[in-house]
Amino acid sequence: MTLIRERGKQDLDICVRLLRDVHEVAGYPVNWPADARKWLTPEDGLGCWVAVSDGRVVGHVALTANGSDGVCVERLFVDPKATRAGIGRQLLDHSVKTAAELGRKLSLEVVDNRGAAERLYRRAGWLETGRTPIDWGGDQASELIHFDAPS
Repeated sequence: MTLIRERGKQDLDICVRLLRDVHEVAGYPVNWPADARKWLTPEDGLGCWVAVSDGRVVGHVALTANGSDGVCVERLFVDPKATRAGIGRQLLDHSVKTAAELGRKLSLEVVDNRGAAERLYRRAGWLETGRTPIDWGGDQASELIHFDAPS
């Protein structure tokens, strides 16, 4: 059983190590942040949560404000050793529930080289709303795909 709970200060170093593993295995984030601890705690954040399985942090998600009535899913990742166990979907579902409780519209963006993430969002009923070219993805990604949560 996986528990989703608020991320505590004691979780941040673990999350940075997990993020490093995800970056090395799956290339997320495309560009490693100068300060990973700060990157995991966005300034416009509404909250950060971790997935815990067998007493171990195995995933992370943050929600950020998007205008006065929107929320964005950010910093969603799962330990490469724990993928395909439904943890990403649980974090995504938690985000949907939290946005609904806040009465805000939920969206997310993903770079076009994140096949597994894109498939997860589509299977969960998220709707693609557009694409924007990017110049910061190097040879890894060329555009952001925008999604809105299912209604």
